[in-house]
Amino acid sequence: MTKKLAGMHVALLTGFSDQGEFDAKRQENILEYVLKQNVTGLYVGGSSGEGGLMNVEELARQQEVVRDKARGSGKQLIAHVGQPSLRESIALAERAQELGYDGLSALPPHAYPFSQEEIFEYYRVLAAATDLPLIVYEVPIRTGRPTPADQIAKLLDLPNVAGLKFTSSDMFALSQIQSVRPDATYFFGFDEIIGGAAALGVDGGIGTTYNILGNLYTALFKAVELGEMETLRELQGISQAYVNDILKTGVIPGCKATLQALGVDCGPARAPFLLRGANPKAIIETAINRPGFQQWLPR
Repeated sequence: MTKKLAGMHVALLTGFSDQGEFDAKRQENILEYVLKQNVTGLYVGGSSGEGGLMNVEELARQQEVVRDKARGSGKQLIAHVGQPSLRESIALAERAQELGYDGLSALPPHAYPFSQEEIFEYYRVLAAATDLPLIVYEVPIRTGRPTPADQIAKLLDLPNVAGLKFTSSDMFALSQIQSVRPDATYFFGFDEIIGGAAALGVDGGIGTTYNILGNLYTALFKAVELGEMETLRELQGISQAYVNDILKTGVIPGCKATLQALGVDCGPARAPFLLRGANPKAIIETAINRPGFQQWLPR
């Protein structure tokens, strides 16, 4: 049985002008590249898209630009709507439903150290605001603490909550949650170890470096399904080498610099992001010329 929204989704980058304004044309440039890849869908307005640096009007406009450009592509569209303000999250969720998106996702409220009860209430209200299936989050690097498995299970029991994006390296915790709520849809959020999560039976991935290497991640996931462990290790190795390179430049600025080097006019990351390192251009050039990298790029 195919679960709701399952598959490999690009955590879509956002196109900005040189002055840092949302740029619809550069967003379309990114989409032209990404839509050529063998992926299930697009995850729009999340952390990889610098959604935390955008206002609600910009995010709503981005939803529209992506919907229009992706129309007819067969790609699923998931709108990330998680804002610190519940009102703004609901507004973005309602807009996504109007535009025909397939699903929603949301970080937990992250402006303050909210209690588990407050986070539960946030998700309960947001899930009830539309008819779209909602993917909730486990992301200790953002919340500062892991969520107990029983609390995640309560979230997964909410009406309209379809699944979980698990962005943590605690594979044991992932397995424990899967065992108590096996019917939920599970996405994994760390690109560099997606193979391990796939072996544990997650239903897909949502990743930043999928913007560049979506073909590779789909093939990697398929290799796990087929039990082709040598292929898995080879592909995960290419992924890890690339992730290691862009950690030196900053992940989001590095991914955008990669697209620029590949001929995609995507624009810069929004301030205060900066390309890091003494020579980030050389780091990116090294990355894209590593053995095996370019065979996975869209043609």
